[in-house]
Amino acid sequence: MGFKTGIVGMPNVGKSTLFNALTKTAAAQAANFPFCTIEPNVGEVSVPDARLDTLAEIASSKQIIPARMTFVDIAGLVKGASKGEGLGNQFLANIRECDAIAHVLRCFEDDDITHVDGRVNPVEDAQTIETELMLADLESIEKRLAGLVRKIKGGDKDAVLANELLLRAKDVLEGGKPARFVEVAEDEQKAWDMLQLLTTKPVLYVCNVEEENAANGNAHSDAVVAMAVEEGAAAVVISAAIEEQISQLDDEDAEMFLEEMGLEEAGLSRLIKAGYALLALQTYFTVGPKEARAWTIPAGTSAPKAAGVIHGDFERGFIRAETIAYDDFVENGGEQGAKEKGKMRAEGKGYTVQDGDVLHFLFNT
Repeated sequence: MGFKTGIVGMPNVGKSTLFNALTKTAAAQAANFPFCTIEPNVGEVSVPDARLDTLAEIASSKQIIPARMTFVDIAGLVKGASKGEGLGNQFLANIRECDAIAHVLRCFEDDDITHVDGRVNPVEDAQTIETELMLADLESIEKRLAGLVRKIKGGDKDAVLANELLLRAKDVLEGGKPARFVEVAEDEQKAWDMLQLLTTKPVLYVCNVEEENAANGNAHSDAVVAMAVEEGAAAVVISAAIEEQISQLDDEDAEMFLEEMGLEEAGLSRLIKAGYALLALQTYFTVGPKEARAWTIPAGTSAPKAAGVIHGDFERGFIRAETIAYDDFVENGGEQGAKEKGKMRAEGKGYTVQDGDVLHFLFNT
């Protein structure tokens, strides 16, 4: 199951530098962090999770396979993108294919790097891109509403629901808020997702600061964090300059460099984790002598659906899931010890998988 986060931003904000550092770091650490280039602007990176290494050590697993997330470096946005300015049409199409948006904002002062609007104001930059996406959504809604008229007259129930949702989204957008603020009932969610409105995407603001402010941020990043809190979005502070340097170092040197900078971990690790959390994803594990592997699922996934992430046959023929909580697996020295202590449970189709569960699926072929 792939999850895509689109990296967006205005020109000269450090977006591509961050993406390049992200992919270089992943390639340099290929043993533990699988990386592959799908297209020139798409990279797959692993989701850092120390639990996986612990499980692999306990089970003496020969191979470790982390969960992965895809990052897409989307062309820089300019004002008027919703009307096709710059690479506007392609930009909007690329965002539509992503599950979330990582919005890189310039939070540093540098007279040698020109800002497209001649000033450094990350909050205004964020609002510019949000406005373009909202305008694109409004244009899309108008076209769709017109196309639904005949179907509604014919009594098409799906068209009636789509019309109701589009009108609701239109009201919110015209009120100056993105479509993610629209209230959608559980039984409407599938139809809502099918509308693929751009401003329904969860947003992670990435504050690109100077090296000296990487640990604590600055006034610009503070303003972005305050905006994110108000919107119910997420924010992370990163220095693209530092990440670029780290991407050229081996593990040991990178660790020393981070220590010197007063940083506990690379900003890109925090970016990946934040993207994972933003999408409300969680992890379960399969562990054995051959491999220890992390699997990504949305929070609230049932055991059969979780099994289906491995293979469709697992879901179709699901019988039960032998389940051990991560802490129980570790505290009892692995599967056998957990089983002897009564910590292994047999869970059926109604079980909701919990983050960190170590699972073994039984199924009919």
